[in-house]
Amino acid sequence: MHSMTGFGRGHHATDQVAVRVEVSSVNRKQCEVSTYTPRNLTELDPQLRKHVLSRVSRGRINVQIKLEHPEGLAAGVQVDTARARALEAAFTELSDAINRPLHPTSTDFLRAPDVFSFEEDVSVEAIWEAILPALDQALDALLAMRAKEGAHLRVELDRLLTLLEVQTSAIEKHAPEVVTAYRENLHRRLREAGLDLDLEDERVLKELALFADRCDITEEITRLRSHFRKFASYLDSPEPVGRPLDFLCQEMNREFNTIGSKSNDASLAQHVVNAKTELEKAREQVQNIE
Repeated sequence: MHSMTGFGRGHHATDQVAVRVEVSSVNRKQCEVSTYTPRNLTELDPQLRKHVLSRVSRGRINVQIKLEHPEGLAAGVQVDTARARALEAAFTELSDAINRPLHPTSTDFLRAPDVFSFEEDVSVEAIWEAILPALDQALDALLAMRAKEGAHLRVELDRLLTLLEVQTSAIEKHAPEVVTAYRENLHRRLREAGLDLDLEDERVLKELALFADRCDITEEITRLRSHFRKFASYLDSPEPVGRPLDFLCQEMNREFNTIGSKSNDASLAQHVVNAKTELEKAREQVQNIE
């Protein structure tokens, strides 16, 4: 089991270029890959995304690539003089408009898009061959961190699942007492109303049968037990299980809501509230599982 939160860093160098890669990930329902590369390497973005997606199935993944060149192989700098003149002319026009002298600084020229461009002496193919080992190293570290956090999440989910089973057992044990209490209350109300009916009277038995049917939670308890077993099996699965675990949490919540609507008993309702509290904690943890 892996969480969706992690960080990894990788480095690889050849005779032509040194590459540093940083990969970080956070929660997302789907898998999104965002790449941050030098402008002249944007053509590598599809390959980067494809490679990351081959190893990560869920979460928002940020990949940052930095290049360093050995001395003598630095990228060449090209200057677009037309854009530079246009920028200076724009400052002159603005100066005339506000009647105050404005002059562009070196920072303004550096910030302006495409005034300066950098041309690599190294081919894109050679850079990709240097990126790939660094990327895999960063992904290895990322996955190791996600696995470590996933192990902690598994322990917590095991604990919460046990608490849910305890509350469900308490609900199941207390459920028959609801009908017994209703029977006693019905008999008491009949006596107070001056209706001395025998508890074996057909009308009384019919009322008790209808109440017992309305309060029956056998199906809900059975489905909850099934959901618990499936939940536990997913915790042991090596595959990404975040989505199915989230679905099971929704289904368990549905069953507890149904039990609560049928409870008609303060003690039973309290067990349902306790169970839903623990279930919400589990669902919050599940949101971070791949």
